[in-house]
Amino acid sequence: MTDQVRTIDYGYSPATTSAEERNKVLRNTYWLLALSLVPTVLGAWLGVATGMTRALTGGVGLMVFLAGAFGFMFAIEKTKNSAAGVPVLLAFTFFMGLMLSRLIAMVLGFKNGPSLVMTAFGGTAGVFFVMASLSTIIKRDLSGMGKFLFIGALAILIGGIINVFVGSTTGMLVISVMAIGIFSAYMLYDLKRIIDGGETNYISATLALYLDIFNVFQSLLAVLGLTSGDSD
Repeated sequence: MTDQVRTIDYGYSPATTSAEERNKVLRNTYWLLALSLVPTVLGAWLGVATGMTRALTGGVGLMVFLAGAFGFMFAIEKTKNSAAGVPVLLAFTFFMGLMLSRLIAMVLGFKNGPSLVMTAFGGTAGVFFVMASLSTIIKRDLSGMGKFLFIGALAILIGGIINVFVGSTTGMLVISVMAIGIFSAYMLYDLKRIIDGGETNYISATLALYLDIFNVFQSLLAVLGLTSGDSD
């Protein structure tokens, strides 16, 4: 099952914050983003080691994932300006790692599973590096991308939900490929939003980028598992 979640943003207006303030937000976002990957790895490891998410299939798994993900995102939004914001965000990333463990366990079941996981990780890191570089080079305002990206993400989410019940391998492959493209573009959009001063809260900025990275990695891993998994 491939699930994509995304906070709602239709666009942004470049703010008049100083370059120093924008750089501070970007720096804090990068630090928190790196930190957020630790609970994700721990959650994924725990899920794979214990098999505790193995039973979360079909509609039950979908309900648990959506309820947990959107519940955490609501809590992050409410606490982003307080001392509780960072712990809540890290708890969310642990939950997301736990939910990702089922897909990782399935891929690790292939003979070449470990190499597929590392390829997906390397591919995601490469996408992030490219988008981070482009965000510093592109000077034009990208705020208009927000509406189109949101529509694309919503279409992917609806398609993913439908495919949970249909169970189409081809459908999952198509949705995953689309998700790689949409959330890679979202990375550029979110990074440019920080650089332009459209996002001034580093917890919100980290959440947005984390979701982009999570969805690209998950979708890339699903594509590799479906197309390159060696079951011999």
